[in-house]
Amino acid sequence: MTDPATPAPDGLFADEGGCLRCSWCRATPLYRHYHDHEWGFPVDDERRLFEKLCLEGFQAGLSWLTILNKREALRAELAQFEAEELARFGPAEVERMLGNPAIVRHRGKIESAINNARCVLRLRAEWGSLARYVWSWAPQAQQGRPERLTGAAVRALTTSAASTALSKDLKKRGFSFVGPTTMYAFMQAMGLVNDHVHGCSVRERAQAQRAAFAPPAGSGHGV
Repeated sequence: MTDPATPAPDGLFADEGGCLRCSWCRATPLYRHYHDHEWGFPVDDERRLFEKLCLEGFQAGLSWLTILNKREALRAELAQFEAEELARFGPAEVERMLGNPAIVRHRGKIESAINNARCVLRLRAEWGSLARYVWSWAPQAQQGRPERLTGAAVRALTTSAASTALSKDLKKRGFSFVGPTTMYAFMQAMGLVNDHVHGCSVRERAQAQRAAFAPPAGSGHGV
């Protein structure tokens, strides 16, 4: 805790009780809840991983807060991001979704989510699970990452060697809206890296969960 009247370090803000958090989640209670309970914590749940892969694509050109506010509506329209069901969607479902103002009405992004569902089914047939594949790309080294993450350092971390390699491999497999920056945001959110700023009240908790987490077994690409 810190005195709310004391200016917070770069990249952090203090709430009314003096709790320090990463400054990007300041806008709304929903954003703070996402920061405190989801962002940066390791995930191996198949549906959540696929959902985040799709939602990062929907975010392209938008803010994550916009997507977070529309997440429930997107879940309802996109079969709760159950890949087997979503893969069966066709032109009729796309046209229906384009008429729903509660979601991101972008034909390319909607069609991408359906395409990526089909791609992930093929990937699972090869790897056994999306989780095994994703965690095989967890970085083994922290090259280029400062020992203490300041706000400026986190803002500069928009891609990495691992996210670039993951993006390239996914594109080869037919996935879309999976550029290196999008994949780095995915890795941040799913806990493959911990980019909570040093001093953030959540950083150590996310770090402890990552230390206790056993990634699904699989050959590692770790870059």
